[in-house]
Amino acid sequence: MTSSRTWPRVLVLALVTGVVLLPFLWMLRLAFTPEGEAVSGVGFLPDDPTLDNFATAVRTADLGQAFANSTIVTVVAVAVNCVVPVIAGYAFAHLPFPGSKVVFYALISTVAIPVSVTLIPLFLMAKNFPLAGGNDLLGRGGSGLLDSVGGLLLPYLVGTMNIFLSRQYFAGLDKGFGEAARIDGAGELRIFFSVYLPLARPLLALVAVFSFTGVWDDFLWPLVTSTSARSTTVQLAITTFASSGDVKYGALMAATILVSLPVMVVFLLNQRSFIAGLSEGGIKG
Repeated sequence: MTSSRTWPRVLVLALVTGVVLLPFLWMLRLAFTPEGEAVSGVGFLPDDPTLDNFATAVRTADLGQAFANSTIVTVVAVAVNCVVPVIAGYAFAHLPFPGSKVVFYALISTVAIPVSVTLIPLFLMAKNFPLAGGNDLLGRGGSGLLDSVGGLLLPYLVGTMNIFLSRQYFAGLDKGFGEAARIDGAGELRIFFSVYLPLARPLLALVAVFSFTGVWDDFLWPLVTSTSARSTTVQLAITTFASSGDVKYGALMAATILVSLPVMVVFLLNQRSFIAGLSEGGIKG
């Protein structure tokens, strides 16, 4: 039974949970409500549930192409971020070199730079990318990586925050494991892949979830670099409904549910490792 001291906490948590879940529940209601009842209906459950909104969402927003583009960009970004930043974090934690602290803190300081400040340099880098989109070796004459999947992927390849999380995680692991392996003649790559990487599954889950949600949910960079349907992403596809004069709220909510499902699935599949990564990768010097 709930004691008299804990029931106020339970009540507060229940109220907060209800406030957080209410928009999602209302989104579900609109997604299964016929278009004519989306605004006029007052009940929580639709009188005549329908799946027509999902068909309209897929047909109107061309979600198939958008899902393909977002999936390619997200999978590649997650794969690269689970390798490059993790190795870099391990090097900062266990392989110090002259000036390593200066380099590390210089990298971390870039996190404080607003995205809007880096937007123009990133755009120019994509546009002037050599030997892409009709560009010559000097990056002139064409469109570069603009309006392409490669251009969408460019800012997501290495996440600075993932380097920070990896460094903090590996700093908390015993360096004796590596020293014992070195005595046995193991090289640094073997030590990393055979000794420390198997211990870093929570970290990999943490990096994967953060990278997936960050890339999948991003709207600003695709908006800047994408100019046609061939490079549109799911977040841009949703704006098809919001930007039209006659907003179809049922189809819009259905599209939002379809776009949100991959994020929820990825989190649920990695929930335990994700929480373990947050717990074990605490801030350490």
